[in-house]
Amino acid sequence: MGPKLELISFKLCPFVQRAVIVLKQKDVDFDITYIDLNNPPEWFAKISPLGQVPVLKVGDEVLFESSVIQEYVDEITPPSLQPGNPLVKAKNRAWISFGADILFAMHAMTTSKEEAVMLEKQSVIESKLKQLEAAHSGHEFFNGDAFNMIDAAYAPMFMRIDFIKRFSGVDILADTPKLVKWSENLLKLDCVQNSVVEELPEMYLGMIKNMSGVFASKLNV
Repeated sequence: MGPKLELISFKLCPFVQRAVIVLKQKDVDFDITYIDLNNPPEWFAKISPLGQVPVLKVGDEVLFESSVIQEYVDEITPPSLQPGNPLVKAKNRAWISFGADILFAMHAMTTSKEEAVMLEKQSVIESKLKQLEAAHSGHEFFNGDAFNMIDAAYAPMFMRIDFIKRFSGVDILADTPKLVKWSENLLKLDCVQNSVVEELPEMYLGMIKNMSGVFASKLNV
């Protein structure tokens, strides 16, 4: 039995969710501590070099960066969620990084106060999703029929795309049928459903409204 794991989290953060999905999928015992990133406690600045979440406390040690945390958890709890082929594993890492860019563009799209910026970000997102569609196996998950690390990494993005469609009717996945099926497969998994606080949909909606961007005018709730 190794040291107890404690994940430092911000409830809205999709990158924290990536780590939680891996922890849940591998049935790892861990504690989770929520902070307000807009008003973080003093102790957080001392343990987070970037001032960002997630941070994983491993006994007296600290890890940061979601991909690093995911890989550490995977390595200490066999069997691995990584594909066995080193080339496929490396390509997956690249596509995971690619997914982070989509998440950042989604945040900009839903919060920008300029319509031109909002539309430009939506165009960027849809273009990147078409690239992702072309790389997808067409099976249940990204690489095939097995749930891998890359699936855990993309689930938070699909959850937020689902929120956007639910709250505004804007369907970002309209032209990517393989991603639609992938999203459906991921969002029904227990490790994904249980990776967020129950009030996340309302929190995400509230975030868009509070930012008072152009996209807020598209909301139908």
